[in-house]
Amino acid sequence: MKSFSSVLLWFGIFLLILIWVPVLAIRRVFDRDPALYHTGKLFRQLGHVISKINPNWKIEIEGNTEIDDRKPYIVVSNHMSNADIPLISNLPWEMKWVAKKELFEVPVIGWLMRLAGDISVDRQAKDRRAITLKRCIYYLERNCSVIFFPEGTRSRDGNLNRFTNGAFDLAIRKNIDVLPLVIDGTKDCLPKKSWKFKPDVHVRLKILDPVSSGSFSEKEAAKFSEYVRMKIRNQLSEWRKEPVESVDNTLKELKER
Repeated sequence: MKSFSSVLLWFGIFLLILIWVPVLAIRRVFDRDPALYHTGKLFRQLGHVISKINPNWKIEIEGNTEIDDRKPYIVVSNHMSNADIPLISNLPWEMKWVAKKELFEVPVIGWLMRLAGDISVDRQAKDRRAITLKRCIYYLERNCSVIFFPEGTRSRDGNLNRFTNGAFDLAIRKNIDVLPLVIDGTKDCLPKKSWKFKPDVHVRLKILDPVSSGSFSEKEAAKFSEYVRMKIRNQLSEWRKEPVESVDNTLKELKER
């Protein structure tokens, strides 16, 4: 029964994606916003619809969803599974996603990401950092937010991994606030390397208060990164009713040394 339900869901998702390709292409042609704001926002609605057709997910969103999304933020989130993408797409904002190049090479999905103006990161390129920052700055200067997963990849166990500093370095350089998101439950929606959706999954997303980059100097990107990571870690700890040591893999690593 679980396999049959998953097959039906994947068929529905595939059908929605096929419908979205020509619609998004037409929207792109007529989108005069230099940040491709309207095209991107239409693409995010695909993720929103995908999350709504899945009867297995009970989605709970907390925090302020009424932000002005033409005031640019650098959005950061923890990362647990591919289900994070449709979950975050429930937020009524446009923001460009920073994602690995391999996703842009996936047929159809990659086309949609390119049409929406999302930002490809080639991990093999020597100048990947400079190219990524340049593209992010382009959007930020045109009043459009960008979103990073600073863990770099999905957490295997659902706990929080170490953050990279790139997003925070950029926030300090451009004097832009960081908007943290906290996700929990998506690891159980669509486990890594599995195509089957788990039933009756409670998924949570919380928008934390923005953190000003003005409190950190240009040499304090690592400090800024850890400050935001602790906020996300503390929220996970509160939700799970577990000590912070249980939800933070870096603390576990230190304890095991």
